[in-house]
Amino acid sequence: MRSARQRRSGAGSRSPRPGAGKVPREPPEEQSAGTMKWPRFHGSAAGVSLPGFLLFLIHLLIPSSEAAQFTVVGPDQPVTAVVGGDVELVCHLTPPMSAENMEVRWFRTDFSSLVHVYHNGKEETDAQMPEYVGRTDLLRGGLHDGRVALRLRNVQPSDEGRYTCYFQSVSFYSEAPLELRVAALGSTPLLSVEGYQDGGIRVVCRSAGWYPEPQVSWRDVAGQQVPPLSETKFQRDGGLFGAETSILVTPLANQNVSCSVGNSRLGQDKGSAVYIAESFFPKESPWIAVLCTLLVVQLGVIGFLIYFFTTKERKAAEHRWKDCLADAAAVTLDPDTANPCLILSADRKSVRVADTDQKLPTHPKRFVYSPCVLGQEGFAQGRHYWGVDVGRRGGWAVGVAREPVSMGQDEVSMKPDAGVWAIERQSWGKLWALTNPKTPLELSRNPQRIRVSLDYEAGLVEFFDADQAKPFHVFSPVSFGGERLFPFFRVGGGAARLRLCP
Repeated sequence: MRSARQRRSGAGSRSPRPGAGKVPREPPEEQSAGTMKWPRFHGSAAGVSLPGFLLFLIHLLIPSSEAAQFTVVGPDQPVTAVVGGDVELVCHLTPPMSAENMEVRWFRTDFSSLVHVYHNGKEETDAQMPEYVGRTDLLRGGLHDGRVALRLRNVQPSDEGRYTCYFQSVSFYSEAPLELRVAALGSTPLLSVEGYQDGGIRVVCRSAGWYPEPQVSWRDVAGQQVPPLSETKFQRDGGLFGAETSILVTPLANQNVSCSVGNSRLGQDKGSAVYIAESFFPKESPWIAVLCTLLVVQLGVIGFLIYFFTTKERKAAEHRWKDCLADAAAVTLDPDTANPCLILSADRKSVRVADTDQKLPTHPKRFVYSPCVLGQEGFAQGRHYWGVDVGRRGGWAVGVAREPVSMGQDEVSMKPDAGVWAIERQSWGKLWALTNPKTPLELSRNPQRIRVSLDYEAGLVEFFDADQAKPFHVFSPVSFGGERLFPFFRVGGGAARLRLCP
């Protein structure tokens, strides 16, 4: 069986999946490749029979469909789409030929990460990734000459990245990559005057709704750049960026300033300007120093109180977390199951993704194509729970799995039907329960510590946020069929690292 990575390496005359078609036949032994065997003619004085001549003409005029080969051509430059709008991902066959009876699909990181598929003359949506359901359309106007376009509606930042356009006939297949870039033009900057500071006036510029991260600058009346007093950029839910920057305006200098926020991909920016008259600046007075001192003392007291209560609550949460894991199962990671791209700590309590694959001995339980690892300890009865510190960054999946889940599979299917009960966080922060199909989890915050609980006899797999008393997701009722269950971990990209607790 060829892996998805091998299948995407280019074109070929063999089918990338069982039953997709037949391999073109070799020339007969008595006929060398690239030549045609001439028919014998009999009969008339000229030595040529009419039926034989007609068969010869038909053989010349009708090409063999089995020999039809092609190349898929996509855009030679990245395609840029605006958030909330629509975009068309176009590719075509060369030489031009009909694709009406071919399979045409778009996928993301691997062959099974389906964005859209056209097969047997119709569009199939059963295997689509959940985030693309109801958002894609195939524009069929050019199918007769091998030109197709996929329309993606309501573009989101998470749609950015590499796509593959794939064509397959009965005897040949080929593919081409496409790069989609996403952009969003945010709000017009809002300027606000926020008080006196160091003999001047502090002006703050705020804007939101940008993608990718915007460029921010201050300029004076002459158009010269002015260094900011502070600058912060942040990413909100949905993946869009915001920016907040401030500047100190002083008397007779930079009283007329403008703030500009721009998108380099779209080549557009938005700006706002403010002018502060000299009469608004503070005059020298001994009371100013007194008021500033009192303000600093007041802010210091408020800051101390905030720090004190925040630290107190954090320590209390730590104690509750440790208490709830006092009787937890002592789970360690099984190195015989770890994918070669994963690095386990010496105590086998944490795992992360390596820069390159390691050379590990072959083992029948090892995950070969998925960045997964199982716990060393298996459970066939009773109640057990353990904690996982998943951190703030990166993608991951945690839960439980039946023992043979990693054996003889190209790619692990993370769903209950395949013996995996887990939750997943994608690299951009979206949380899912890996049901079939996936279920989005809407939580007030993304948990950084998760408690996984297994009740074998009751058929329960529960997930808790740190020290919370109620689970935020439950698989129930589940029949485990008497098989041993093991803690399951998948480490994705984005600097993810998982650590077992305790």
